[in-house]
Amino acid sequence: MRFIVLVGPKHSGKTSVGKALASLLSCGFVDLDELIAQRSGKSPRVLYGEGPEVFRKAEAGALAALLESEIAKPSSFLVIASGGGLVDNPDALSTMSRFPITSVFLDVYAKIAWKRIRAERELPPFLRTENPEKTHRTLHKRRTAAYRRFASLVIKADSKSPRKIALEIRHKLHLTHMQYIDKRHNFYHS
Repeated sequence: MRFIVLVGPKHSGKTSVGKALASLLSCGFVDLDELIAQRSGKSPRVLYGEGPEVFRKAEAGALAALLESEIAKPSSFLVIASGGGLVDNPDALSTMSRFPITSVFLDVYAKIAWKRIRAERELPPFLRTENPEKTHRTLHKRRTAAYRRFASLVIKADSKSPRKIALEIRHKLHLTHMQYIDKRHNFYHS
């Protein structure tokens, strides 16, 4: 486990939880959307407005550059907050498969995610449809299933503070690591 990538729907708390987790682990933190904006000079929203594939290419490129530059460094962990649609980006997922990554799915109910999205000044481009709430529900359901298949760890994140979620992640990652060591120990000593 070298990289901890937080995945989940828009407004699931990936950035705030990521910062809290990085603080607990005394490691670095990167918000992938901010990195995309730095590299391209455009916000993810603007890139997506130019076309979903334009955004996905920028996302996959930023992620690959980040992982490749960080893997050579001696630091122990890097926490990465991904964008909400990472699970729909085959190139980004392919890149991630080549690195030591633990993915953590921050699971929130569709109604809570929708309420948070509606609190924004404007809807993101992918929800600018005839029926944005229905589009969101359909997308949320499909992506939640994909996040669950992809994730190493699932954390229910509806009504907990970012720090509490970060503590839970740290605790569960420690248990997972210890269980792995126990399995290896039992395998080699049986």
